[in-house]
Amino acid sequence: MTSLDGRRVLVTGGGTGLGADLARGYADAGAQVWIAGRTEHHLRAVSEGIDGVEHVTADVTDEAAVAALFDATGPLDIVVANAGASESAPLARTELSAWNGMIGVNLTGVFLTFREALRRWGKAPDWGRLIAVASTAGLKGYPYVSAYSAAKHGVIGLVRSAALETARSGVTVNALCPGFLDTEMTERSIATIMEKTGGDATEARAALEGMSPQNRLFRPEEVTRAALWLSGPGSEGVTGQAIAIAGGEV
Repeated sequence: MTSLDGRRVLVTGGGTGLGADLARGYADAGAQVWIAGRTEHHLRAVSEGIDGVEHVTADVTDEAAVAALFDATGPLDIVVANAGASESAPLARTELSAWNGMIGVNLTGVFLTFREALRRWGKAPDWGRLIAVASTAGLKGYPYVSAYSAAKHGVIGLVRSAALETARSGVTVNALCPGFLDTEMTERSIATIMEKTGGDATEARAALEGMSPQNRLFRPEEVTRAALWLSGPGSEGVTGQAIAIAGGEV
């Protein structure tokens, strides 16, 4: 187990799914954790259920709200930009509002979160970890999620550029790119597939499992373990990377 005693961590999108697992993993490793998101009761349920976790309500697409979030947490060592959402439609039927929504939460939210962390750390920080939760959709295309995929590709570009800007400091910047996770977001994808195909949940789930050569959904804790590794000793030379957790899909 990686020991992160004394480290202070922020996880955005921490009220459900992978974000909640990340909060638990960092707290179990000894860190003081703050989770942020837009839904107070989800955040409260996580923070009240895990020792060492506090919560702050914030919208990562709002510049002022992100600054206020960092004011509320105080100094941080590790920032995990996990907040995200997915929406599907054929490109020709993708509304501008849907496009803007996907870019806003999945890309602009990472930009604002990382930018604020770097502003707080100053010009030459001795140590810091910026981790974005991207997706295999940031490494390849999938049909019917052009806006989501474009946003996640943008996250990886942002990570690579930020890593070069910070390479001479103690900061590393990386992206984790999971395949379909066994979380609430994937359950919504299953419901969408059922609605559009008329199939049942078993068939829809099997279709998503089949995207991976391992023929399975991935567990949130697999992503959490990767984040902990990037946050611990021995990862200093790993920066600017997009690490796929996808069973060989990419």
